[in-house]
Amino acid sequence: MKDALTGILPVAPTPFHEDGRVDEDGMRRVIDCMIDQGVDAICILANYSEQFLLSDEERALLMRLSLEHVAGRVPMIVTISHFSTDIVTRRARDAQSMGASMVMMMPPYHGSGLFPAPQGIFEHFRAVNDAIGIPIMVQDAPLSGVPLSVDLLARLARELENVSYFKIECPFAADKLAALIEAAGDHIAGPFDGEEGATLLADLDAGATGSMTSAMFPDKIRPIIAEHRSGNLSAALAHWTTCLPLINHENRQCGLRATKTVFMEGGVIRSDAVRHPLKPMSDRTKTRLLELARDLDILALKWGK
Repeated sequence: MKDALTGILPVAPTPFHEDGRVDEDGMRRVIDCMIDQGVDAICILANYSEQFLLSDEERALLMRLSLEHVAGRVPMIVTISHFSTDIVTRRARDAQSMGASMVMMMPPYHGSGLFPAPQGIFEHFRAVNDAIGIPIMVQDAPLSGVPLSVDLLARLARELENVSYFKIECPFAADKLAALIEAAGDHIAGPFDGEEGATLLADLDAGATGSMTSAMFPDKIRPIIAEHRSGNLSAALAHWTTCLPLINHENRQCGLRATKTVFMEGGVIRSDAVRHPLKPMSDRTKTRLLELARDLDILALKWGK
């Protein structure tokens, strides 16, 4: 990428058939729908893609299928997180060789108490940095349980050339984004937020230049970012206020299941199945989700109809 990536970079869901098999045609349709939603890039194999429920063979299949199908229409970000430095480095090389524009990775973790000291985390990222020539996005997410201090994140940015994007989705993300930008300055090409945009406005105020949400309705969230970056703060607030009920319901009640349910309702995919031990949403939660989505007239609800 010649220019810094900004805007909306949603995570693609991984569609499954009812029997649990990967829906390859559904994956292609997911990508096409996301491009039609006006996304600035697509992220695959992330947590909201159920990456922790995919085999190595399925990961390889989905990466190749997705990168071939997108065919350069938008930049592609491949999530490569793993506890093993050797495995994460190999995943990074594979992603670059297949045409990924960027990789994203969490720090190494296993369970709530098994993760390296800060120097081990730094070396984990350094190994990937030295193996590839494309940008790396650090994902600072509560899921890992790994404390990533501003000092450590700033060191990664200053000392590792390819570590230039940061997705901050921990509690008090806005304050951390602001502190990181102050500490690392021009070494950061892309400060981003996550968590489905639940704290997006505060994070934009703190200096975020984009967001990595789910793929459910980036067509409605993208204007929040565009208006804010253009200096139209009142318009950004109005857009965010309109979207907030659906953002909140997705973030607090539905999780990764929301996009699949909306995509199935809109004819993008055939099934909203998730893999066990995850369970489907209750009818109550699903009904409210679809009501809120219809109220916003989001593209995904009519894309395949």
